[in-house]
Amino acid sequence: MKFRYFFMLCAASTLTFSSCHNGEHTHAEAENHEEHDHGHEGHEHNEHEHDDNGGHPHGTDDIVLKPEVAARFGVATDTAAFGPFGQVVKAGGTVIAAAEGSAVVSAPTSGIVRLAGGINTGSNVRAGQAVATVRADGLSGGDANRAAKVELDAAKAELDRLEALYADRLVTISQLNAARAAYERARAAYSAPAAGGAATSPIAGVITALNVQTGQYVATGDPIATVASSARLTLRVDVPFKLYGQAAAATDARITVPYSGMTYTLSELDGRRTASADQSAAAAGGYVPVTFTLRNDGSLIPGSAVEVFLLAPGTRQCVTVPAGALTEQQGSFFVYEKLHDDCYRKVAVTPGASDGERVEITSGLKGGENIVCSGVTAVKLAGASGAVPAGHSHSH
Repeated sequence: MKFRYFFMLCAASTLTFSSCHNGEHTHAEAENHEEHDHGHEGHEHNEHEHDDNGGHPHGTDDIVLKPEVAARFGVATDTAAFGPFGQVVKAGGTVIAAAEGSAVVSAPTSGIVRLAGGINTGSNVRAGQAVATVRADGLSGGDANRAAKVELDAAKAELDRLEALYADRLVTISQLNAARAAYERARAAYSAPAAGGAATSPIAGVITALNVQTGQYVATGDPIATVASSARLTLRVDVPFKLYGQAAAATDARITVPYSGMTYTLSELDGRRTASADQSAAAAGGYVPVTFTLRNDGSLIPGSAVEVFLLAPGTRQCVTVPAGALTEQQGSFFVYEKLHDDCYRKVAVTPGASDGERVEITSGLKGGENIVCSGVTAVKLAGASGAVPAGHSHSH
C-alpha cells in the first residue's frame, strides 16, 4: 500500500514539478527548443528572478502538488500563530474510576466459572447483566445450593403439615416453633440467585478488571470482576517533585490517549481540578499526585495510562503551529509551508514546548505562514519524488 501511495504521488507531483505557479508555461513548451531559446549569451537567471504568472516566483526547492491531489490525500493548512502561550508541564497520568462509581461482581455460589460471551476487560455492561455463570455440576460433594434447596423444600413441607395439625390441636406449639425455625435456617442457606448461577453486575459501566478465567473454581462471594461507572472519572497525574511549583498553577489539562490517538481538553469534558496535593505527601520516587475529575464521553476506559499536559495561563508571546505539522528527519525537524495553490516548500524549524495540541517554534518561522497541518506525508512524498526531467534546468 505504501508503494502504491508513493507511486500515485510521484505521478501527480512530477508532472508539474518545475512550475510552482498557475501560468501557461508547461514542460512541453520548456523542452521545445524551437519556442524556448536557451542560446542568449549573457542571459543568466534562475527561477527566483522571474515569474511566469506575474507574482508567483518559484525555485528549485519548491514542491508541486496539484490541488485535486492534495484534496484527495487530506492535505490541509493552518496558520503559524504568534500569540500568548501558557506554561506547560508534561507528565504521565492514569484514568481511574471515581470511588463512588465502582462495584464488584461476586460469585453467587461455589463452583466453576464460565464467563459470558463478549466479556473482556473494557467491555461495557448494563446493571443486572450477567458477567459469568457459576456451576457446581461435576464437583466432588455436589452442588451445595441444590442440596440447600432440597432441605428448604422439605422444611417447608414439614412446616405446612404441622401448621395444619396445630389447627386441630394435634401437635404442641413447641413442635410448631421448631418446624418454623428449621424452615428459616433452610431458607437462609438457600440462595435463589445462586440457583441460576448468574453473577451479575450491580451497576452499569465498564469492566476494568477480570479476576478469574473460564474453568476456574470460585467460592461463594469471591470477586469475579470489577466494574467502574463510566459517567464520572478521575485523572491522577504524577508530577515530578521538581516541577510541582509550575504544575500548581495549572487550571486545565490536555490528555492524549495512546490506544486511540485522540486528544482531549479537560475543560471540554467538564473537568475540574480537585484539592491540591500536599507537597510533603510526595510518593516514593519523587512524584506528587495532582488530580482532576471529568465527565466520560464514552471514549475513556478506566485504568488507561495517558499522556498529560498541565496547562497554566501565561502571557509569553511566541510562534506556534499544530502538533501534526511537525515532521522529523534524522533528528532535525521541519514543517511544510504552502506558498500557492499547488506550491509548497520545506522549512527547517526548532520546536520548543508543546501543550499537546500546538508546538512552540523557537526558530524558522516568524508567524503568519500557511503551514500544512494534516496530510503532511503526502507533501513530504511529493517532495521526495520531484526529480526535474532530464534536459531541463532551472538555472538557464
